Amino acid sequence: MSDANRANDLAVQGGSGTGPTEGQGGPAEPGPGQGPRPGAAPGTGPAEGEPNAAAASGVLGDSGATDAASSEVPDASASGEPAGTGGSGPGASGLGRHVRVVLVDDHRMFRTGVQAEIGQTDRTGVEVVGEAPDVDQAVSVITSTRPEVVLLDVHLPGGGGVEVLRRCSALMADSEQPVRFLALSVSDAAEDVIGVIRGGARGYVTKTITGSDLVDSIFRVQDGDAVFSPRLAGFVLDAFASTDAPPVDEDLDRLTQREREVLRLIARGYAYKEIAKQLFISVKTVESHVSAVLRKLQLSNRHELTRWATARRLV
Repeated sequence: MSDANRANDLAVQGGSGTGPTEGQGGPAEPGPGQGPRPGAAPGTGPAEGEPNAAAASGVLGDSGATDAASSEVPDASASGEPAGTGGSGPGASGLGRHVRVVLVDDHRMFRTGVQAEIGQTDRTGVEVVGEAPDVDQAVSVITSTRPEVVLLDVHLPGGGGVEVLRRCSALMADSEQPVRFLALSVSDAAEDVIGVIRGGARGYVTKTITGSDLVDSIFRVQDGDAVFSPRLAGFVLDAFASTDAPPVDEDLDRLTQREREVLRLIARGYAYKEIAKQLFISVKTVESHVSAVLRKLQLSNRHELTRWATARRLV
């Protein structure tokens, strides 16, 4: 081969007789105006079709880098969680509302049932922060937790719901963080409703209320609204429309709160088993209360008791 032909062959191979032979895979020479790739080891460049690492990280400013970076971001809607909720907390349900509640009732089973029904915060927005079975514990828990709303039973050991309201009057009057009370009771007697409303409660609902309606009532009370079961609103209107205080019934005052509950249910025709179920007490306890009521009122049987209660509009 002539010297001219040998020179042409060398030029095709890169101008040097010392370049890599075919199959060795040495690093390609950088193109014009490009420096060596920083940190790139020989023979470790990306395979054909793989995204450049710098582009995938969004470092580069060209459109290819932007597309690659956006393709790596997970779609929040694909997870089934609302955007901005983080998948936890009261906002995760989409309600966007939250209320802290204390349950005050002397029946533990009832408190457990209410908490199971409304206390799933991610679903209802209601967070139960405390419970209490009597007046003293109620005042202590309410003072320490400062809830927005208290679900308050009317009849409690230690003085009843009215006593809780009296001892928490300063918390109710707090203009910056008021504690509001919603009475939740088995009783729908006018004197019970009027008593707690005069004591400062924002509403009164009976224990026949549904879970969803109770949640709605809690939020309405938190907003400062007055909430009543339909039948009870009339009691309040009648009471506050009159300037005269209701007369004191000395016979009725002899009865305890529980005895009054049993009296009303007996007068409405409930059987002992039905009363026990409604008040979460035993049949034997119901019998004891009935005996005490008959003795205190000097009545002989439940028929006389029914007439007595009807005459005083307690039924």
